[in-house]
Amino acid sequence: MTMEQPPQNKEYIRRALEVSIHVGLVVLLTTACLVILRPFLPLVAWGIVIAIALYPAYRWLRNILGGRGKLAAVLFTLLFLAILAIPVGLLTETMIEGIQTLIGQIKEGGLSIPPPPDSVGTWPIIGAPLHNLWNTASTNLTGLLKSLTPQIKALVPWLLSASAGIGLTVLQFVLSILVAGVLLAKASGCATVTHSLANRLFGDQGPEFEDLAGSTIRSVTNGILGVAVIQSILAGLGFLVVGLPGAGLWTLIFLFLAVLQVGTLLLVPAVVYVFVIASTTKAVLFLVWCIVVALMDNVLKPILLGRGVAVPIAVVFLGAIGGFMALGIIGLFVGAIVLSVGYKLFLAWLEGPRAAKLDS
Repeated sequence: MTMEQPPQNKEYIRRALEVSIHVGLVVLLTTACLVILRPFLPLVAWGIVIAIALYPAYRWLRNILGGRGKLAAVLFTLLFLAILAIPVGLLTETMIEGIQTLIGQIKEGGLSIPPPPDSVGTWPIIGAPLHNLWNTASTNLTGLLKSLTPQIKALVPWLLSASAGIGLTVLQFVLSILVAGVLLAKASGCATVTHSLANRLFGDQGPEFEDLAGSTIRSVTNGILGVAVIQSILAGLGFLVVGLPGAGLWTLIFLFLAVLQVGTLLLVPAVVYVFVIASTTKAVLFLVWCIVVALMDNVLKPILLGRGVAVPIAVVFLGAIGGFMALGIIGLFVGAIVLSVGYKLFLAWLEGPRAAKLDS
């Protein structure tokens, strides 16, 4: 004999079933939207980052133009497309000319490498093998290339893949700049959506966390990417002045490493190479220049990284670097924002009991 469940329990079961179905449908719909929008998420994320980072300058230009926001957005978009296109074009031209010159010299048999200085052999650890390899290249370059044919063949697919990746990254930044221009042109509508979302997520503390997210993005842009760009420009000037072969490629690699906070490592082989091929005076001046570029990171970063952010510099820095290691370049901003918001929520949780005691 089965006992019939009370009506109250049946109502609870019915409501729980309805809630489960509704939650499942929401999860399914959200997952479907993310799958559809997944190819565009990096573009939109970068567009939002660029728009937030440029908003103070955009507002200044808009005021100068008499409140014409769309015109200011168009000018900013064209300006940053030009800033992106000029170095990419120069780097591409330099690499193509270098490859064509190298191929021509190889075909004509005019490619020669000068013999190594005797001082190279006295360097610790790497001196002897480097001297032997260099000496072989200067006396029998063709034989050395033939002996390295398997390694060169294995390297070619990686170079092609890296080139394709760089091209896609440049295209992504171009599209992201266009997205940022659209967001700046619709700044008032975007601000309304942002306010509503922040208030919905954090309640009365919504405006505080909204300001925190914006200031964190600008802080990371200035303190990490900005410092990396400044260092790369100065390092590139040094590479050009001393006549370092492939200075544009060296500068691009330095920029990437500077974002990773290890740009100084690239300056070491550059200095060693200049000491080998150039006069002592020129090499010493280049060494001093590289030391200035390396130390500039320690001066500019504390000034720019925590500027306008209501959290300690260490929190922003750790969030940016940890986010980069986990998510790539976009993780610089996502990691810094998440860790900063988590830090503020942790402080609010700690101050909760204290505030309750004061109210009572």
